[in-house]
Amino acid sequence: MLRFWQGEVGLPFEEVLPTGGGNQQHRHALNGSVFKLNHARDPLPVEPPAGYHELLIARAGIASVRTLADPDGNAVSLVPPGFRGVTGMGITVRVASLEAAGRYYGGALGFEEVEPDAFRCGDSLVLLEEELGRPPAGAMRAMGYRYLTVQVRDADAEFAGIVSRGGTGASAPRTMGSVARFGFVRDPDGNWLEISQRASLTGALPQA
Repeated sequence: MLRFWQGEVGLPFEEVLPTGGGNQQHRHALNGSVFKLNHARDPLPVEPPAGYHELLIARAGIASVRTLADPDGNAVSLVPPGFRGVTGMGITVRVASLEAAGRYYGGALGFEEVEPDAFRCGDSLVLLEEELGRPPAGAMRAMGYRYLTVQVRDADAEFAGIVSRGGTGASAPRTMGSVARFGFVRDPDGNWLEISQRASLTGALPQA
């Protein structure tokens, strides 16, 4: 996996972050975002796939889309900047209802709707694709693209705000040492999103 994402895709390695239980997070720079390659010491459970389907990475100097798959079968495409509106990175999300998902991403999360079924957060783009009858996503800890992360200045305030606007709270914020405070919410299809407050960006963290 490291050979593929660093060599074939060309993502610069940043650091390895131990996350407990024999798990490690290999963090890579991704056009101003971070790609997290999570390695598990123990076998991962079999879970229904999440709706996060394909990662789109803008790459200067290419004229056409280059579609790849990593060793675990995750789809990733290198695309010319501006393809489908992607200037940094994009992720296609398969959902059972465009209407319900749109209310979540545009309303509960407050992402900017830049065109129908496309929502921007910073330099990242969420592209919704309807798949009628799609089953809910399974647990977060499993194979494949399992969650997105949004960096915020106050994890507790953002978590509470998202829930008050109709998002589903999955795990209330907690602090991991001196590194980050984070919680999780889920969209109408059960897809996970991490609300993360990193100390390196915001300063000292609440310990409760």
